[in-house]
Amino acid sequence: MSLSKTQQRDRRHKRVRAKVIGSGSRPRLSVYKSNTRLVAQIIDDSSGVTIAAVSSATQKGKAPRERAEAAAAALAKSAAAKGVKAVVFDRGGFQYLGTVKAFADAARAAGLEF
Repeated sequence: MSLSKTQQRDRRHKRVRAKVIGSGSRPRLSVYKSNTRLVAQIIDDSSGVTIAAVSSATQKGKAPRERAEAAAAALAKSAAAKGVKAVVFDRGGFQYLGTVKAFADAARAAGLEF
């Protein structure tokens, strides 16, 4: 019996999360991508608190990649205001290409270190 796409992504995400853990000094930047939007959160796993969050659904732009880049800039600005400069990137079981890569590159350009 083969697994669905969602089940396969969940397996990949569990493997990623076994290695990627956010702390107070270096929280986790978690990314979720759907067909219509990209959602990202900066999470401190030691205390279980979401420090900052953003969705590309509220961003301006026509292409999903442009909206993801705008969301990354907004998230980096919000994180900088709360004193977060370095994060650990959690791709959430998604491949590191397309929208996820564009988001990561834009977040780095906006000042987040990972």
